[in-house]
Amino acid sequence: MSADTTSPVVVKLGGSCLEDLDGRWWDDLARHAERRPLVLVHGWSKPLKRLRPRYSESSAVLRDRYGNQSRWTTPEVIADIRTVSAQLAEDVFGRLERRGITAERLVGSDGLVSAGEGERWWWREKQLVELDNLVGPITGVDPAHLKNLVPGHACLVTPLARNAAGQEVNTDADRAAAAVAGAIGAADLVLVTDVTHLLIDDRPVHRITAAAAAEFRDKGATGGMRKKLRAAEEALERGAERVVIGSAPLSDLLAARTGTVITRN
Repeated sequence: MSADTTSPVVVKLGGSCLEDLDGRWWDDLARHAERRPLVLVHGWSKPLKRLRPRYSESSAVLRDRYGNQSRWTTPEVIADIRTVSAQLAEDVFGRLERRGITAERLVGSDGLVSAGEGERWWWREKQLVELDNLVGPITGVDPAHLKNLVPGHACLVTPLARNAAGQEVNTDADRAAAAVAGAIGAADLVLVTDVTHLLIDDRPVHRITAAAAAEFRDKGATGGMRKKLRAAEEALERGAERVVIGSAPLSDLLAARTGTVITRN
């Protein structure tokens, strides 16, 4: 476990696994929140697909000229993200408040998260075409908006952002969590997902350095894990002591009883 048990802990809740976290998982999270400031950053993939089945179709995902995938985001998609995120927040607040933890929601685009210019060239039907896609890389997090970082209270971040043109844009939730962790000086970033470990050559990896994780990311990782490994690298570069990826209760992940721990050295 991290030597600093008073610094905030940032937990990214994967949109694909959030509904599968049982009462014991939330009990364990609440015990940590009683002792350490807690920031939750949530995804929305499963509830968004449930809202509109077309978001599950392959045409809903774009690939840029560098091979990176992104949801094709229009103003309608942003509105749907806001809808499902508000519903998700209500559910999370209920789970926490029943366990004695107060909570508040922060939408990143309301001044918390800023984004740069997004990629404009995307593959469509085997051709690179120029598209208006409301996504953008995170360029900054204003920690002044996270002013209630105290034990017994949780901040839930919806990882939308605002770009220089004033547009509300979609961002990657894992990388948003990394940026938030760096901005508030969190020692630990935990990426809760639907897989128990990082797998290399079909073998679970319990501990790995950032350099080795980056090498695997560029040569063998695919899809969501590739983004998680990039987020881990960014969190460590911003000052986090370690990043943990896994599907277990927070206590087990922080104690390295399961999951994959990524450190600078």
